[in-house]
Amino acid sequence: MKVVFKELRVSTSNLTELVDITRQVEEAVRESGVVNGLCLVYAPHATAAIVANEHEAGLMRDILNKLQQEYPRGAGWLHDRIDDNANAHLASAFIGSSRTFPVMDRRLVRGTWQNIFLVEMDGPRSRRIVVEVLGE
Repeated sequence: MKVVFKELRVSTSNLTELVDITRQVEEAVRESGVVNGLCLVYAPHATAAIVANEHEAGLMRDILNKLQQEYPRGAGWLHDRIDDNANAHLASAFIGSSRTFPVMDRRLVRGTWQNIFLVEMDGPRSRRIVVEVLGE
């Protein structure tokens, strides 16, 4: 079994935003040489997440609005006494910091309208994304 790691760097420019990383992940899969297997996309951060969804401006804004509605900044979260970013920690914990996709015939398998996004919830920051491709 082959296992290949690639680290991506993403700079965010807003407190909250979605950054489309689909092309970089697909490139990592191609470069890996894996024909069939799995691709893990992981954000090693406590205030960011990874999601798969459509790259449509209205929907992307809806996702961010829903996160702000469910996890409002300054809502009296206990962690805010330390860092004032409890909302970002909570959203990350409930969304998840990784997604796994199949790899078939050297290509990432995803739905027609499914792109891969880093969800920034405590920016602007420089973020690392680890892509692990494993298989035959």
